[in-house]
Amino acid sequence: MFEQMVLSAWSAGLRGMPSLPLRVELWDGRKLEFSAEPPRVTIRVPGRSALRYLRSPSLYNLGRAYVEGDIDIKGRAADIISIGNTLAASLDKGSSRLGEMLRRATPHTRESDAQAIRYHYDVSNDFYAAWLDPGMVYSCAYFEDGTEDLATAQQQKIDHILRKIDLRPGQTLLDIGCGWGALVLRAARHFGARCVGITLSENQAALARERVARAGLQEQIEIRLQDYRDLEGQFERITSVGMFEHVGVQHLPAYFSRVNRLLAPGGIVMNHGITTTNVDNRATPYGGGEFIDRYVFPHGELAHLSTVVRAMQEGGLEVRDVENLRRHYARTCAIWTENFESQAAHIRTLTDEKRFRIWHVYLAGCAYAFAHGRISLYQIVCGKADEDVEQLPWSRSYMYP
Repeated sequence: MFEQMVLSAWSAGLRGMPSLPLRVELWDGRKLEFSAEPPRVTIRVPGRSALRYLRSPSLYNLGRAYVEGDIDIKGRAADIISIGNTLAASLDKGSSRLGEMLRRATPHTRESDAQAIRYHYDVSNDFYAAWLDPGMVYSCAYFEDGTEDLATAQQQKIDHILRKIDLRPGQTLLDIGCGWGALVLRAARHFGARCVGITLSENQAALARERVARAGLQEQIEIRLQDYRDLEGQFERITSVGMFEHVGVQHLPAYFSRVNRLLAPGGIVMNHGITTTNVDNRATPYGGGEFIDRYVFPHGELAHLSTVVRAMQEGGLEVRDVENLRRHYARTCAIWTENFESQAAHIRTLTDEKRFRIWHVYLAGCAYAFAHGRISLYQIVCGKADEDVEQLPWSRSYMYP
């Protein structure tokens, strides 16, 4: 009787909404339809115990149920995420504030940060190669008009960054969070820079070193398995692409202070990173942030742009240029999702079913979040706050040849 009441209340809530191309298949053979059109997403509930996820269908609960195998979901990832957001928005009572408080209380030590990085990036290099571009660039691409293929847009992004920092031949460049080395390879080969790239991922470091050796650029590029807090020396140019999301909001002033110490007088730094659009630095709604923290990016935190700019100033850096690339990242994630689904059979041979399901919904979820303004991406160019004004450029023309 209670089970029937739950289903009736849940169904009534959904049927009071606009048509939803969703089918729910129950363990006893019953099917619940919520649209006259063919369903684009099917949720299969294998037993009574799984009904609890439907009673409170937050993105965290639905995502958890799917990746843990408590329910099964069929459909394109983009449709799954769209319908999941509709369910969460209509029936969820709000994401867990306790979960958010616990995430913020997590200390960002060298050991915990290294473990989090290894969890996310050391799946396998073949896993990432299956859906990234050939250069294995795992960050927002840059589209001139939106028609470019992913490889072209990723190279455009790297060149866009290197032009923004006005990289010159012979200059020293530090890339914090260098990934598989695409940026430092481009900086050395085409801009003549002398580069140091650091990462906490053993898999990334190993492949990046192989790529440097194959390119014959060992004299210009050094790849280190190193924490940014242990860096010494000074560099004329510094880039950080898709890394500062791992630092922690409370640690951003200290992070940018360290970057400032590593930046040579007259130098330029560019931070390329994801931000929340919530001015209070809260996670994305309906439990999406909780899902990412548990299954994708442990201890990751997103700050609002205003928080980032303040932290930069507190760290002794002056903001000189800010560019919003939210549309570019929505497009990037959509392409990654398409690549992932087209290579699904191959990817399943590279990892277990749980991780496959995590990434299946995560990439599409990111595309949705960028497209709907829940998160954003900013490139911020900085210099030392006390630089002589005569060293500042008159315009941005050097960025757009």
